[in-house]
Amino acid sequence: MKIAFVGDIMLGRLMNDELKDARPTFPWGDTLPVLGRADLRVGNLECVLADDGEPWPGKAYHYRSDSKNIESLKAAGFGAVSLANNHALDYGAPALEAMVSAFEQEHILHAGAGADSEASRRLAVWQHNKLKVGVIAMTDNEPEWEAGTRTPGVYYVPTDIHDSRAKELLKLIRASKRQVHLLIVSAHWGSNWGLDVPVEHRTFAHALVQAGADMVYGHSAHTVRGLEVYRNKPIIYSAGDFVDDYAVDQFERNDESFIFMLETQGAIPTVLHLYPTIIIDYRAHLAQGNARPIAGRMQQLSNELGTRSTWLEDERCLAVPLQQDTAEW
Repeated sequence: MKIAFVGDIMLGRLMNDELKDARPTFPWGDTLPVLGRADLRVGNLECVLADDGEPWPGKAYHYRSDSKNIESLKAAGFGAVSLANNHALDYGAPALEAMVSAFEQEHILHAGAGADSEASRRLAVWQHNKLKVGVIAMTDNEPEWEAGTRTPGVYYVPTDIHDSRAKELLKLIRASKRQVHLLIVSAHWGSNWGLDVPVEHRTFAHALVQAGADMVYGHSAHTVRGLEVYRNKPIIYSAGDFVDDYAVDQFERNDESFIFMLETQGAIPTVLHLYPTIIIDYRAHLAQGNARPIAGRMQQLSNELGTRSTWLEDERCLAVPLQQDTAEW
C-alpha cells in the first residue's frame, strides 16, 4: 500500500482567482503522475471551501476558496484532508459546516473539525482491500476555535503531554488503534517559520507513537523540517507548503517541499520516499535542477535527528528506510 502526504494546500486568494477560469487540475502542475502512484492521498487544507461567510474578526489572514474548487481536490484524487488548522473557521461556523457537508457528499474523508467536539475528534477510516487506515487530526493553533459539546470548531490540543486534553488525545489514539490496522495522526502545530524542531514537538510526537500512532504527519510552519524515525515509525515534523500564493523567504524556502510517499507491507510501514517539489506561480511542480539540493537540505536536517536517508537518482527521490530507530533522548 502507498499513501501520499503533502504539505499545506491553500486554494484561496490568487489561486482562487486562477481557478475561476482554469481547469481543476491547475494547482497540481506536473505532480499528478507521482500522486497517482498512491492508493490514498492526504493533505492539510489550509483554507475553507465556501461561497459565503463573514471574515473572523481580528484575524490577519483569511483564506477562502470557492466551493466549486472541491473539484481540484477530486482531480488530484485526495481521499482525506485535515481540517484541524488555523484557517478552518476563517469565515465562521456556517462556512465550515458547508465545507464539511460538501466533503461528505463527495465522499472525501475529513478529520479535525466539525459540528461539535465529538465530530472534530472523530476517526476518519479508509479501507484498502482488507486493511483499515485511520486518520485523527488535531491542532494547537486558535484555542478559541476549540469545538464544544454543542458548538462547531476544531480539535484543539496543546502540545503539552501533561495537559488533560493531550492525555485525552493519547486515550483516543489507543482506542482508535484497536479499530484500524494503520493509524495516522495529523498535527497542525506550532508557529510559522523555523527549520529546527521544537523540543516539545519531539516529546509530543514520541508520546503519540507510544500510544499507537503509526505515522505522525505534522504541518503549520510553512517550512520543511527534518524527519525522524522513532520506533520504526515515521514522524514528519513539518511537511511545508504544497500549494499557495505566499511570498518566498529566500533562506527558509517555504516554496520547497516534497510529496511524502509512505509504503507499507501490509499495515507495517517500510519506507518513506520523498519527491522534491517547488511552488511556481502558485502551483506545485516536481523540482528539476534543484531537486538534489532540496533533498540534501532535508538529509542534513534529518541527520540531526538521527535519521538516515539515501538519494535515489533513477527515481529522483529521497528514500528513508523505516527499519531504523533514533535513540531515546
